[in-house]
Amino acid sequence: MTQKQPLISGAVIMQKIQRFGGAMFTPVLLFAFAGTMAGLSTLFTNPTIMGSLAEPSSLWCKIWMIVANGAWTVFRNMPLVFAVGLPVGLAKKQNARACLEALVLYLTFNYFLNQILANWGPSFGIGNFEEGGAGITLIAGIKTLDMGILGGLVIAGITVGVHNRYFETKLPEWLGIFKGSTFVFAIGFFVMIPVAFLSAIIWPQVQHGFGTLQQMLANSGPLGVAIYAFLNRILIPTGLHHFIYAPFLYDNVAVNGGIISYWLQNMGQFAASGKPLIELFPQGGFALFGMEKIFGSTGIAMAFYATAKPAKRKKLLGLLVPATLTAVFCGITEPLEFTFLFIAPVLFVVHSILSGLLDMTMFLFGVVGYFSGGVIEDLTMNWIPLGPVYWRTYLIQFIIGFVFIGIYFVVFRFLINKFNFLTPGREADEDETKLFTRSDYREKTAKVVGGENAAKAEAFLAALGGKENIVELTNCATRLRVTISNESLLQDATVFKTAGAHGLVVNGKAVQVIVGLSVPSVREEIETLLK
Repeated sequence: MTQKQPLISGAVIMQKIQRFGGAMFTPVLLFAFAGTMAGLSTLFTNPTIMGSLAEPSSLWCKIWMIVANGAWTVFRNMPLVFAVGLPVGLAKKQNARACLEALVLYLTFNYFLNQILANWGPSFGIGNFEEGGAGITLIAGIKTLDMGILGGLVIAGITVGVHNRYFETKLPEWLGIFKGSTFVFAIGFFVMIPVAFLSAIIWPQVQHGFGTLQQMLANSGPLGVAIYAFLNRILIPTGLHHFIYAPFLYDNVAVNGGIISYWLQNMGQFAASGKPLIELFPQGGFALFGMEKIFGSTGIAMAFYATAKPAKRKKLLGLLVPATLTAVFCGITEPLEFTFLFIAPVLFVVHSILSGLLDMTMFLFGVVGYFSGGVIEDLTMNWIPLGPVYWRTYLIQFIIGFVFIGIYFVVFRFLINKFNFLTPGREADEDETKLFTRSDYREKTAKVVGGENAAKAEAFLAALGGKENIVELTNCATRLRVTISNESLLQDATVFKTAGAHGLVVNGKAVQVIVGLSVPSVREEIETLLK
């Protein structure tokens, strides 16, 4: 008697979770610019910095208030943004139509929920629905439960499931008007009714749990910050780190509205108060993971250079400088991190541990705020607006940062030498020193019609086993995420690097090609080839 195979393997589940996490990046990418503009608006309407220009009656202040209102569009409508943005990465076909379906069904869900609570609010533990208050919010003018981005993600996920299964359903000719998006909406319409009832039953209990969790996190102290930072870094290769930081930054786990929204809303009050930031906003300890991007990356690069063979240092320096500057100023660390992730995974574990210690130390010395990116983001979101009041805190921050540059350098140099890890510059003399081969690839493909991205797409597709081997294709901020049907057709990571990739992550049939910020264009070129 043969054993039954499990319906869904662990690898398939992991693959789907990774794909979901990558899809979340589509709306998240909007926050960088919106947050920068909101930060600038706070800066230029701060009386401490701008003096009389910041008077509410001045033209200067009025203009920046207009800019501020526009900048807050994304943050005031995050559930809606996530509901519409998720199908971009998850829909297998007709992504634009899936976005429209998600928008309409998300609004439909909230209208259903609105009427359910208006009818039977007390029965679900919502006695204050008509008056509003805690746990109640407005979404596109609809009074409903405050489910944060999770509500948008759930509805978008359901919509994508219905869309992928029923969008191409063939209907009789006389029902042709109902096919496609209309058919998806019709099915989703009736699905949303029980989903709305379940939300009314379950979510008030979840809100109570969130309140308890928020209190616990506020009092978790340095150890909680260290564990959070460690998990946020160690899970990067799996693509699951989105599920660590996203609820803290964009949802209600640490503070109502999410860390980034709360920080931007209250920066002016923090500056006016003058009290230590750690007292005003301890939750900001969960947004310090940009520190390892700035200081950790610098120490790692210095260790790579110090342990390289003297004959290879000059060329290595030309590779390390742009990669390190990208990490420090823009917060994009993958060219550095994935270099040693594949060569010596233990270094990535050490990097994750040091990241936790760095953030914990910052927190212990009172450094909090919104430090999730690089120097450019930190200037507009922290140092410039609050520097005149909290310059001592930021001075301590840099002192700690420079100390950890030294710690990173010493630890990485010791481990590289001790275990003879072949980090860049330590390869055999006949092997080329490289972090990635962008320059070489440009030379090879300069004459290819369609430009660099088109040539990359063609090379990646061939290395993935050709068109017939592609099952699903999507991307996150910097990675091409592909599901293949035959693992034996997948070529070695060196082939992808020669074609211009920064690296390759393989987990069964789930493949991640580390492309960089040009990944949306590369994905479009591959989709064109697939058609």
